[in-house]
Amino acid sequence: MAEKNAKRKSGKVDKADLSELLRVPGGEPTDLSSFDTRSVPLGPGSKVAGLSDTTRIGEHLADLQERLFAASTAGDRRRVLLVLQGMDTSGKGGTIKHVIGFCNPSGCRVRAFKAPTPEERAHPFLWRVEKSLPHPGELGIFDRSHYEDVLVARVRELAPRDEIERRYDEINAFEKSLTDDGTTIIKCFLHISFEEQRDRLLKRLDRPDKHWKFSPSDVDDRALRPAFQEAYGIALERCSTSYAPWYVIPSDRKWYRNWAVGRLLLEHLRALDPQYPKADFDSAACRRRLLAQ
Repeated sequence: MAEKNAKRKSGKVDKADLSELLRVPGGEPTDLSSFDTRSVPLGPGSKVAGLSDTTRIGEHLADLQERLFAASTAGDRRRVLLVLQGMDTSGKGGTIKHVIGFCNPSGCRVRAFKAPTPEERAHPFLWRVEKSLPHPGELGIFDRSHYEDVLVARVRELAPRDEIERRYDEINAFEKSLTDDGTTIIKCFLHISFEEQRDRLLKRLDRPDKHWKFSPSDVDDRALRPAFQEAYGIALERCSTSYAPWYVIPSDRKWYRNWAVGRLLLEHLRALDPQYPKADFDSAACRRRLLAQ
């Protein structure tokens, strides 16, 4: 971890190493206070350059997403799941708007997880998540996720501690089964500072058109920030695996947050390298028939 933090400060990492740079090494204690939420560890050095490069990334994302969707029509079972977690105002919705917005909605499956309903509480905690998973060829996006059941549940003591402890292993087994079945999982923790969160909440209060995004409970949760940071650190330590790693995204600068998540998604899609399926018909013959009509 110390070596990674040194690389973050120096910026001496090739752009191709963004996944490695932001990745949380599983099994090691994760102290989120050691991560600079305003850093720009790699990539564009300014907002203007970042916005421009994010647009360029978006064009590539749109192409690769279409290829992934097209490949599924020929039996390719691969799909991608982007998990976005973070404190209130960290930018989960903004990331979806500014990054996933480049993609074709028909190939995306977006799910925002709120407090569980009575029906959902009557089932095991992964039940509602399994119902929302992307199908082959789709890009799935979770705004919050199954991790709420080891974050909010831990901080607010909504379940016995021994049950919460078991959930980490259940999550790892669940994610392993998904990756074995062709799902690429990209888990991003959008990390913002206490001060930045206050400024964003104040902006919501100062604008009537943003009041719908504010809840008095947001202020209550701020008082619990140390407990939430500890809970996130434990989740990242226990559940950052070789098959489903966690990435910490510095998110005080919205433009960099969007660029970094877009870049991570692009790297993973490029690694999948989906291809358009070959036609199972005689295209030349069909062309001649059309021209003859």
